Amino acid sequence: MRPDLLNPLFAEVEALKGVGPGIAKALARLSLTRAIDLAYHLPTGTIDRVRAPHASQALLGRIVVLDVVPVQVRAGTGKAPLRIYARDGDDNTLTLTFFNNPAWAKKQLPLHEKRTVIGKLDQWGQEWQIVHPEVLEPAKAGEVALREPVYGLTEGISNKRMRELALTGLERAPELPEWIEPSQLARDHWPAWRAALAEIHSDPAATNARKRLSYDEIFANQLVMMLLRQVARRKKGVPLQGDGRLSGKLQLPYQLTGAQQRVIGEIRGDMAQDRPMLRLLQGDVGSGKTLVALLAMLEAVEAGAQAAMLAPTEILARQHHATLQRQCEAIGVRIAVLTGREKGRARESVLMGLANGSIDILVGTHAIFQQHVAYQKLGLIVIDEQHRFGVSQRLLLSEKAERPPHLLAMTATPIPRTLTLTHYGEMDVSRIDEMPPGRTPVETLVISDQKLSDVIDGLGRHLAAGGQAYWVCPLVEESEAVDAAAAEERARLLRFRFGEDRVGLVHGRMKGPDKDDVMASFANGDLGVLVATTVIEVGVDVPNASLIIVEGAERFGLAQLHQLRGRVGRGAAASRCILLRGQNLTETGRARLALMRETNDGFRIAEEDLKLRGPGEMLGTRQSGDIEFKVASPEDVAELAPIAQGDARLLLDRDGGLASERGQAARLCLYLFERDAAVELIRGG
Repeated sequence: MRPDLLNPLFAEVEALKGVGPGIAKALARLSLTRAIDLAYHLPTGTIDRVRAPHASQALLGRIVVLDVVPVQVRAGTGKAPLRIYARDGDDNTLTLTFFNNPAWAKKQLPLHEKRTVIGKLDQWGQEWQIVHPEVLEPAKAGEVALREPVYGLTEGISNKRMRELALTGLERAPELPEWIEPSQLARDHWPAWRAALAEIHSDPAATNARKRLSYDEIFANQLVMMLLRQVARRKKGVPLQGDGRLSGKLQLPYQLTGAQQRVIGEIRGDMAQDRPMLRLLQGDVGSGKTLVALLAMLEAVEAGAQAAMLAPTEILARQHHATLQRQCEAIGVRIAVLTGREKGRARESVLMGLANGSIDILVGTHAIFQQHVAYQKLGLIVIDEQHRFGVSQRLLLSEKAERPPHLLAMTATPIPRTLTLTHYGEMDVSRIDEMPPGRTPVETLVISDQKLSDVIDGLGRHLAAGGQAYWVCPLVEESEAVDAAAAEERARLLRFRFGEDRVGLVHGRMKGPDKDDVMASFANGDLGVLVATTVIEVGVDVPNASLIIVEGAERFGLAQLHQLRGRVGRGAAASRCILLRGQNLTETGRARLALMRETNDGFRIAEEDLKLRGPGEMLGTRQSGDIEFKVASPEDVAELAPIAQGDARLLLDRDGGLASERGQAARLCLYLFERDAAVELIRGG
């Protein structure tokens, strides 16, 4: 339960003075629903104004505050603007131009009466001009701030009103005891938490204050990770040690690489302990993570336990099920699948098999952890594509066993060290940094979309030679409906060229069974081309598909392009990735595509991607419970996460933990950044 001291900050915006339903609705568009959201709605820059006695050449391009006397009105005709000519303190003529609402302008600027105008001074022909100036009576001119912070706005709220609202939110922020280690504060000359917030709202360029607020978020994150790790380490799990009777019978597709052998050794060592494993397995596209996961699951089954594998999409869950079933058919391991699609008898059969222990391994989506799904002895959970699941979701998984099961999380999105620290700090990390034999690098070409017809001709030659290909459609906007429409249009054009029965289509708005049918047709070779949105980004495995064409490639992030490229290069044929680019390339877009052409190394790509995009974007769709920083930038995270980790460790190991004076302050910090779930878990654990 949140401490009373913080309750005023977490009040809904409707509780604030002057905020009615209309303002509240507008604020909600910016996700500003509580006082704390307003307090943390920090200015993004400043407007600097110059108070001047008269216009001058030196002031051109600046925002000026001038006293003027209107002397003439020239009404516009048609689309021509209204112009009001005025004289300043040095008897210069100044044109005040209005493109709409001339009646308002005339009322605000009556002839021969002094007024104060505020706006950008420009030159128009031989005249000095201000377009759409703000107009004040001289008595109010003294209220004009020469330096005004600028806020992110939405329709219906002016910058002035947003500043008032932000400061109203700030008024509810109490003075809080200090949670940062004193020497850290002194070294960097950081202000206290509330003082830092107030300083930023006053001066957005206050570097120390902004760095302090960034650090607070990162510190809360690091402390949660360490506390979760402590709690996990205190809990007793079930040691699982296999005897090799199942894994020894596996017909492996190739001899394990040194990296795979090293990682399997780490996992087996963890599983043999009586504290539950918490391990993150990173491996580039095609590095053989699924084989490592299978060997870990067989270890659990050999020790008399069950294993469950969680995938982020139904397509991937069913693909994993088919792959594992094929590999384990001859060794007598019973594998089932459970997604939201299983109904009636099929579902009941799976639930019964889990409860009585006749199912050894279950593969599925979130459905495998629903309330009525009961396991006889769940010993190991494998989460595939871990970046799709947040910290809170990881915590919920352990509730499915009498004693906490071992947890192996996997990701094919190589994660820079900094983000590993901030998103998975409670976990041990293994990395497969070696590719299996036979995986040849994919050749990557960047081609202008003006050569689209040549690319389609090349696709025709590829199909005629017996090959298959993916065609990935561009991200039109953040709308599945619009993206799906773009994919449907591309599929229509390709069907016209290659035939209705040669081109399949999958997108996020299709029903699961329909997607599966298309994927199955592509996998067994009935279709030559699969047109898709990014639903095929992760895990899809068709060895005969040796060509992928990504349309609008400049709209994708590096990590996503790398994942898409990983759909090919899975068979014996030389593979190629064609990145079709538009004409309006930014410097960032150009650098991104050049790097894709230059390297197939996912870990290098991930580091570069972090420099270009925010961490939330890079890791994919945010989940509830995932890490979201209001203030800290990727650069802040890279610089401050290791320091914050050291500070959190000092608090727990040297300074008495959460029971100490600094620890009590740190509890407030956790509640402030809504790590309540972790606090409650720690209290309960």
